[in-house]
Amino acid sequence: MRLAPRHLPALLALLATAACASSGAVPAPFPGAGTPRAPEASTARPAPPEAESVAETALSLRGSPYRNGGSSPSGFDCSGFIWYVFAVHGVTVPRTVVEQYRTGLGVRTDQLRAGDLVFFDTGSSPASHVGVVVGPDAFVHAPSSRGQVRVEHLSAPYWSSRYVGARRVAE
Repeated sequence: MRLAPRHLPALLALLATAACASSGAVPAPFPGAGTPRAPEASTARPAPPEAESVAETALSLRGSPYRNGGSSPSGFDCSGFIWYVFAVHGVTVPRTVVEQYRTGLGVRTDQLRAGDLVFFDTGSSPASHVGVVVGPDAFVHAPSSRGQVRVEHLSAPYWSSRYVGARRVAE
């Protein structure tokens, strides 16, 4: 089957609305001087950031728009949001949800604390969405619906029924 040129805009629009985990996009570099950059690769592992600082950074980005494949305050997808928040603190985390789900240490739900990553199955296993814990029963994330970074409750029926686990990257 051959795609007619008139169908290309509709196909591109459909691809742009895909869930954050489906994006294999490589993040754009941070814009301008004075903004944080992803840390250089080195053989020495940087000290983990303070978990509270990670949570504060995540909260400071509330209201940033959603953008599929985005990894800067001008627009985030869920994994790009996590990638950016940790980069601000000099910690390199993988760019995709599935890779982020394999990083750090597993955390039991009753031991969650600010700065932990929480993962959800919103369409593909093992995880297809990620956020960062910012308080008891609260996490911040870049959802595709309603279009901006926001805080949600882990106990909300939608999220609790899709929760698949947590990882600790920050100490």
